[in-house]
Amino acid sequence: MVNANSTATYQQLESILATKIEGKRIITQEAKCLAYGTDASFYRLIPKIILQLKNLEEVIFAIKSCRKLGIHYTFRAAGTSLSGQAISDSVLITLTDDWRNHQVIENGNQIMLQPGVIGADANKYLAPFQRKIGPDPASINTCKIGGIAANNASGMCCGTAQNSYQTVANMKIVFSDGTLLDTGNRENIASFKKSHPQFIEKLNQLCKQTLDNKALTEQIQHKYRLKNTTGYALNALVDFQDPIKVIEHLMIGSEGTLGFIADITYNTVVEHPDKASALLVFATIEDACRAVTTLSKMPVAAVEMMDGRALRSVADKPGMPEFIQHLDLEATAILIETHASSQQQLDRQCKSVIDSLAPFTIIESEPFTSDPTTVSTLWKIRKGMFPAVGAVRQVGTTVIIEDVAFPVKNLANGVRDLQMLFDKYKYHEAIIFGHALEGNLHFVFTQGFDNQQEIERYGQFMDEVAELVAVKYQGSLKAEHGTGRNMAPYVELEWGKAGYKLMQQIKKLFDPEGLLNPGVIINDNPHSHIENLKPMPAANQLIDRCIECGFCEPVCPSRTLTLSPRQRIVLFRELQRRKRAGENIEASELQKVFNYQGIDTCAATGLCAERCPVEINTGDLIKQLRTEKYKKYRLIAKWTAEHFDTTTKIARVGLSANQLACKTLGKITVGKLVNGLRSLTKGSTPIWFAEYPQPNKHNLAAPLNPYISNQKKVVYMPSCASRVMGQQTDASDQRPLTEVTLSLLNKAGYEAIIPDKLTEQCCGMPYGSKGMNDLAKQKAKQLEAVLWQATEQGKYPILMDTSPCAKQSIEQFNKPLEVLEPTGFVSKYLLEHLIIKPTEETVMLHITCSSRRMGLEADMLKLAKTCAKEVIIPKHIQCCGWAGDKGFTTPELNAAAVKPLKAQIPTHCSRGFSNSRTCEIGLSHHSGIPYQSILYLVDEVSKTL
Repeated sequence: MVNANSTATYQQLESILATKIEGKRIITQEAKCLAYGTDASFYRLIPKIILQLKNLEEVIFAIKSCRKLGIHYTFRAAGTSLSGQAISDSVLITLTDDWRNHQVIENGNQIMLQPGVIGADANKYLAPFQRKIGPDPASINTCKIGGIAANNASGMCCGTAQNSYQTVANMKIVFSDGTLLDTGNRENIASFKKSHPQFIEKLNQLCKQTLDNKALTEQIQHKYRLKNTTGYALNALVDFQDPIKVIEHLMIGSEGTLGFIADITYNTVVEHPDKASALLVFATIEDACRAVTTLSKMPVAAVEMMDGRALRSVADKPGMPEFIQHLDLEATAILIETHASSQQQLDRQCKSVIDSLAPFTIIESEPFTSDPTTVSTLWKIRKGMFPAVGAVRQVGTTVIIEDVAFPVKNLANGVRDLQMLFDKYKYHEAIIFGHALEGNLHFVFTQGFDNQQEIERYGQFMDEVAELVAVKYQGSLKAEHGTGRNMAPYVELEWGKAGYKLMQQIKKLFDPEGLLNPGVIINDNPHSHIENLKPMPAANQLIDRCIECGFCEPVCPSRTLTLSPRQRIVLFRELQRRKRAGENIEASELQKVFNYQGIDTCAATGLCAERCPVEINTGDLIKQLRTEKYKKYRLIAKWTAEHFDTTTKIARVGLSANQLACKTLGKITVGKLVNGLRSLTKGSTPIWFAEYPQPNKHNLAAPLNPYISNQKKVVYMPSCASRVMGQQTDASDQRPLTEVTLSLLNKAGYEAIIPDKLTEQCCGMPYGSKGMNDLAKQKAKQLEAVLWQATEQGKYPILMDTSPCAKQSIEQFNKPLEVLEPTGFVSKYLLEHLIIKPTEETVMLHITCSSRRMGLEADMLKLAKTCAKEVIIPKHIQCCGWAGDKGFTTPELNAAAVKPLKAQIPTHCSRGFSNSRTCEIGLSHHSGIPYQSILYLVDEVSKTL
């Protein structure tokens, strides 16, 4: 549907909205609208206005304002939707992080969730009760509850029995006229019925009309025996007589076209403690499908099927079973998972499942196992298929994933027919996999939209797919991904005239003006699925494989300040497209926006790569771009690298001067002077914090106690930050980190070897973060040589007292050196030689992004719990955003990244711990309590064995 509103109308709307919504959360700048308006689908519409709303009152106000002016609007949760249901060329309504509240009810049997809660977080809240929400989409680590409910997303184990439709208890809904209905509140329900009698009457009529039409009722019942998200949930009109329950269930899967889900309460399901998985390979798809029929009667939670092409796509991935490489394209695998409440029950179930398959010939297998490593490897086969296609696609094409459902009895025939269509339309890279118990198949292929011939190929292919699935096999064109724009032209084909007319009546009843997410589900344009296609131009080989899924966003420290990795890539792609078109991008508004939002405020931590299906580290691109930006500082940087001893001395003098000034003038005056200068220089000078450390005056060469003979040895390599910086003035332990580290080593009976020329050493990170890779490698190589000598060619382990330096060194060193940061070293080498008496207090723990990337999250928590009675890891903070020196120069990044921190610190908690000296400055400043290295905690609670 084309946006017909005038510029003046949008300006009028903007003025109205500004009366109750902060201006910074009303976004109209073209570059930001492009970045924020992009979702995971292969469609592109650029909003005129993007709203970032923080509460229900603002949502109602925005809805009423848009209605007053007749302006379309669309709701967006995480933007992981694949079918184009979360984009708009009008007003796009998004939610701030204020929408993450939850309430566990009845010992976990229910949970109330606001739409901004990430699905995986909901399960974390329920984990202590051994419960979880029913829906388990593959994007659960990113997608939000609003999207899960609005799309009726399911997943591998969810099936049709545990999706949102089946497990919703009640919800709060905002209708197109701004009315709020709380389906869990009797008084509110009574009020709604009183204020909307015609609405209730028409809804009752639709229910009666449906039930009176026996053919339609039977069709509905047939359709929902399968997974089905094509169109509206017509089963609500058959399954319920209470109009409120009908409304509630129609909202599930409505994709924001009927109203706004302000919160939802789910009936939760059991999270079984014992699980096992097995991979079985059959010679043909027919054999595998017959096995699926048998398995449907067995105690299995998931049965994932993968055709031969799908298996071939991951055969060369690390850790895959060797036999996968030798399978032919006829082979088909099924991955089985079974759950139980005890190990004994699990063993019985595994045996019964395998026994049931005795009549079948299994050509290869990985037997049932509960070993975490093996199970993880098996599921990587299934989860790696979508990104495997994305990783090898031709630059400029996009990855399309569709999901259909066949009646299980027709599953093998359906797969064969789909494979024939792939061959007919030359989608030779296409693969098929899916949730076989429900006959739900995903097929993935790559498609270019850069010329009309390619667009027509795709259109013709989809026409045939629709005929095959919906007509020939009476299946579902959308099983769990939502109708969106991509299947909207085919809804009537699947449902027939009577079913489609009923859907049109539902849309008209809920949204009489047609303002809610137009073009989605109900669309009279037969070509809507091949219009407004997203360009995917080549931009840079570091990010060309990006599919814009948004999986990276939850872990990005700058996502609430400026851009997420996905959004950085969107803008960078557009810049490169314009550059190739001959535009002068250097002076463009888009480039100016990107310089700050894209380059300056990226922490470049690489956490995004951990979540990315194709392992893109957007930080690598940003560092590359910084090479040009920081070129003018290269001579200075080169001098500091060559005179690092002098550089650190200057830094130490600066800290001494700060300490003296604070004593003489007072912290308030010093803060005003330094930060006043920062204002005058427009942010080019560093910010001042009261939590700035004192200088480290500890003499590393001074021995603590006489060492006993034949002591264990470790090379202690203190970071430049810990060599320069002491502690902030209000820290309970004023000893510098270097002194504390040596104290702890001494207790455990370790002799610390201090490397030669220590003051000249640096891991290279300060240079690498600015794109000066040659200087970074030079310093890393220099450090490696010094440590190689100090360790007597790798004989002794190396302790680096800050995690970023350890990670950088591990990645840069080539020699066989064992480099450990504090958690890893203490856990591996020290604990067995210490007596630990945990402190009775509650402490905060910040796990740095470098620790997360090294896989140390669980180890760090375990160590902290060994040393303290209660340990709190704050929610929603993956990285503090200090990012080397960004905390000094771009403090707003640090502030945005740790914004949720202070509110989560209990009143009885007075200190926190981490393992990066610079990160601890920002954590201390924004939390109100001092943060120190976890080595302080270990040293405090330990004594010699």
